[in-house]
Amino acid sequence: MTKEEAIKKALSNFDEGYACAQSVLLTFACQYNLDDETAKRISSTFGGGMGRLRQKCGALTSGFMVLGLAFGNTKPDDMKTKLEAYKKVRTLNQSFKNIYRTTSCGVIIKKYATTAEITERKHHNLICRKVISDSVGLLFDLLQVETGPL
Repeated sequence: MTKEEAIKKALSNFDEGYACAQSVLLTFACQYNLDDETAKRISSTFGGGMGRLRQKCGALTSGFMVLGLAFGNTKPDDMKTKLEAYKKVRTLNQSFKNIYRTTSCGVIIKKYATTAEITERKHHNLICRKVISDSVGLLFDLLQVETGPL
């Protein structure tokens, strides 16, 4: 899968009605032997900045989930793997923050959409699609650097 294909797939997921977090995780799930049903359920409550609390962006947190699938530890005493995965999370977080100056869903939405547009759920087209695209692009690049072609 190319970066452009990954972004297109994530946006297609979002356009089908999946939350931002679901859209990102579903894009990469099959590469890590995570079935779609489980991916949808795991990420379903992360949309809207964690259950629509407008906190940490769901498109970003699902990127953290993918990093866990790719690099996470499976043994509790494997601190080396755990800490290396944490570094990758911090790298993705900082790259995202470099674009939006925050990782807060609510702050990002308010910067790009009016209160009326948010109430009418127009922010999805005004900013959420861009955030998903950027998150998938950043994640794709990070995965490629660490694992080679996807």
